[in-house]
Amino acid sequence: MREPETWDGERPPEAATCSGKTGERTDMDHAFRPLDGVRVVEMSHMIMGPSCGLFLGFLGAEVIKVEPPEGDKTRHLTGMGSPFFPLFNRGKKSVQLDLKTGEGRDALNRLLATADVFVENFRDASLAKMDADPEDLQARFPRLIIASHKGFLHGPYQDRTALDEVVQMMTGLAYMTGPTGRPLRVGSSANDIMGGLFGAFSVLAALMERKETGKGRSLRVGLFENCLLLVAQHMVQFELEGTSPPPMPERTFSWPVYDIFETADRRQIFVGAVTEGQWASLCKLLELDVLLSDERLQKRMDQIDARSWTVPIFAEAIAGREAGPLLEAFERVGIPYAPIAQPADMYDDPHVMRPGGLAASAMPDGRSFRAPSLPFEVDGVMLSGGGDLAAVGQDTEAVLKGLGLDDEEIAAARGPLRAEAA
Repeated sequence: MREPETWDGERPPEAATCSGKTGERTDMDHAFRPLDGVRVVEMSHMIMGPSCGLFLGFLGAEVIKVEPPEGDKTRHLTGMGSPFFPLFNRGKKSVQLDLKTGEGRDALNRLLATADVFVENFRDASLAKMDADPEDLQARFPRLIIASHKGFLHGPYQDRTALDEVVQMMTGLAYMTGPTGRPLRVGSSANDIMGGLFGAFSVLAALMERKETGKGRSLRVGLFENCLLLVAQHMVQFELEGTSPPPMPERTFSWPVYDIFETADRRQIFVGAVTEGQWASLCKLLELDVLLSDERLQKRMDQIDARSWTVPIFAEAIAGREAGPLLEAFERVGIPYAPIAQPADMYDDPHVMRPGGLAASAMPDGRSFRAPSLPFEVDGVMLSGGGDLAAVGQDTEAVLKGLGLDDEEIAAARGPLRAEAA
């Protein structure tokens, strides 16, 4: 770990602020940057590897993203792929290196000699061609922590190509998500993002250990194994009870009310009643005292077994009410509820839009976007943001000159396509 950088003034840039009251922000003595002084070199694309670097950057690490002369191909995705690069590469420095040349590989090695962490998600064979084989790097840089993000951990599948959707189908997550005969992937890149989180988690553990041992570690995170953890609850149900659970849309309910309903103004809402108190409150709120007094519904299991005829009664009562007043009433008496929203609706959600809920980032083309901060608070404050997005190779000269390379060496290392990519 290098010595932390120093700043002019009394506190570092982008310092978070807090008054001591949740949701309010004012000056505080210092930001939460536990990884200040940690240099991360990231050579990855798509989501899993970049998300690992993003999380480390949120915690104060300097993250240097190594891109080919033409830039990371993820930069040019469209449609659902268009947010991949800007979202998961906020706050990183961009260095272009042509790793097909000796000059580019030499520059990478000089950069890794200054690094604490190397994040990658390439095939092992590709890494060897770039002079970045993890085993070789560990021998040359014994203090370096190598975080490899792969489709599978070592074993029979270790060389297979994997995608988020592939491992969801393989592990049964897709089976559990869709109805019988219609396996569906979950509606986000959940495994990739969670895999990056496990990468960052293991890096933090290795950094702590290195303080005592002085040695790095070679870490490997598997997309498949990550998804396996997500279905572990269903695996263990089979292990303990000998029964394989049905897909979630067809599951046996453990609660009297746990359903989606439609209101009088045709809004869909989820409503749950999972305790005796919530059952009673819901019945009273909807003026269904007849259910409270029904002798067939005095025990929890009786209420669950009666879902086939009680849920339609709740549906009829909810269908006669406007969503706004109904949701306010649910809030007041503590009924679990949720309006059915789309992701874009989150930009109008008052909880999301509170101070610190979203972090703004600028893009090289002049556009900007807002994205969620990390989902935790430090002393009542969420972290201030992921930072802006660097243009391709924006930091090449500054970083490589810091390694002692002159202009000619930098030009040779970054490759001939820098003008076209810029």
